[in-house]
Amino acid sequence: MPQQAASGVGARLSLMMFLNYVVWGAWYVTINTYLTQTLKFSGTEAGAVFGTSALACMISPFLVGLIADRYFASERVLGSLHLIGAVLLYLVSTATTFTSVYLLMLAYCLCFFPTLALTNTLTLRNVANASTDFPRIRLFATLGHIAVNQVIGGFGLERSSMAFLISAGASVVMGLYSFSLPHTPPKAKDEAFNWRSAIGFDALVMMKDRTFAVFVIASVLACIPLAFYFSFTNAYLNEVGVVNAAGKMTLGQVSEVLMMLAMPFIFRALSLKWILLLGLASWSLRYAMLAYGNAGDLMWLLYGAILLHGICYDFFFMTGQIYTDQEAPAHLRGTAQGLVMFLTYGVGMFLGSLFSGWTIDSFTVGEVRNWKAFWLSSAALSTVILLLLAVFFRSSKRIRTTTAS
Repeated sequence: MPQQAASGVGARLSLMMFLNYVVWGAWYVTINTYLTQTLKFSGTEAGAVFGTSALACMISPFLVGLIADRYFASERVLGSLHLIGAVLLYLVSTATTFTSVYLLMLAYCLCFFPTLALTNTLTLRNVANASTDFPRIRLFATLGHIAVNQVIGGFGLERSSMAFLISAGASVVMGLYSFSLPHTPPKAKDEAFNWRSAIGFDALVMMKDRTFAVFVIASVLACIPLAFYFSFTNAYLNEVGVVNAAGKMTLGQVSEVLMMLAMPFIFRALSLKWILLLGLASWSLRYAMLAYGNAGDLMWLLYGAILLHGICYDFFFMTGQIYTDQEAPAHLRGTAQGLVMFLTYGVGMFLGSLFSGWTIDSFTVGEVRNWKAFWLSSAALSTVILLLLAVFFRSSKRIRTTTAS
């Protein structure tokens, strides 16, 4: 591929990533603020709606495996899903009952979440050097998330249905733009679909390794307190009076990018176990800071909780993805990642979404929420998972910083 053509494709794919995460970021951070403070849904109802994204993560491998991998070009599937999604987002902005919002969000998430895999596929199949080009292109996804939340927070739209309309508009743009992306025909057109491989069940043989099994169980459990943060942080910050909460929360994505740059040095300095433990400890600290912070003299605690996102996410979840890739046999690497994603962002986040909603309702009297108790309960849960991993994860391995053969 000529250099000029390669850079042109890279720019087009970067814009694709940017738009895709503008669509996601516009509603994902603030949805429970809108549901609980504007539509007056209970925490349990809001948690259930938020959990539709986890349900979609469990189902999307089937959609991608059956459709994009076998029958239609990736860019056409991507464009069609976004155009359908735009209509559903508009309908969400007009819905006011729990049943209607839940069903529409479930339908929408089933359209949107396959696009995460599709954009990765389009990128990986159309760049010259995946190891160097993909991270640069993927960075624009984070920039898209940051940009749209600066808009949402800056214009005070966190309690408004306008966030869904912004997402719908971006989805129309993304849908039309997708049809101009490099043609990426189905790669597995003549292969039979295997549901076990699609969601990674073929990799269950790896669970015979006790250390890996402990890691997987801890990862699923860690997604429960993780859901507390993603589900209700924006609602909490708005309720305690933080101005431009959505915009301030994007500092978490900034810290994630900075921490990614530092991870090679961390891998050389610390063992895998210590990195995972520090990641979980950061979750406990983050929730304690949220519990005791306020929008006045202790605002620095809230800033600290947001900025811990880089350590919280990269030390545990990103490191876990690399560890999974290292432990899996060459023929099961993709399948193993599918299994971990299904169990964590699917099963774990679904349980966490429901549990976080039930928990906030348990700490609510009338319309007054005891946010301090809510966050401390999550800190306690994170600490329990930390102790379980400290006792049962018996490995002195390190993350390899060189490419495995």
